Amino acid sequence: MPDPSSPRAPVWRRVLWAATGVVMLATGIVALFVPLLPTTPFVLVAAFCFARGSSRCERWLLTHPRLGPIVRDWREHHAVPWRAKQLAWLMMALGCAWAAYTLPLRLVWAPLLLCAATAVWLWRLPTRRG
Repeated sequence: MPDPSSPRAPVWRRVLWAATGVVMLATGIVALFVPLLPTTPFVLVAAFCFARGSSRCERWLLTHPRLGPIVRDWREHHAVPWRAKQLAWLMMALGCAWAAYTLPLRLVWAPLLLCAATAVWLWRLPTRRG
């Protein structure tokens, strides 16, 4: 299968990758302000999409002062810093507590299940100390 980032990739495919990257990045930025919605996975998916659709957008993301270190660290180490894991678990616990308090009882299971799955996934990722 040809590499989708090659110059010979059809324009429609590169546009689709880039557009998906923009949507993922926008969702990641919104996630900064929405409880229970993690930012980092959306930024990483955006970088993945930009690498296949737009070298200019990928370069911008990699050099961004706030978002770039997330992507570069993931690409270099394929590990999540211990402090980031701790912060993620704390925020998910607080978000789930808030959801349990505010949501109707019949809907409380949804954020709990999502957070539990995310917590297990995060636990299984390699941890980078320091």
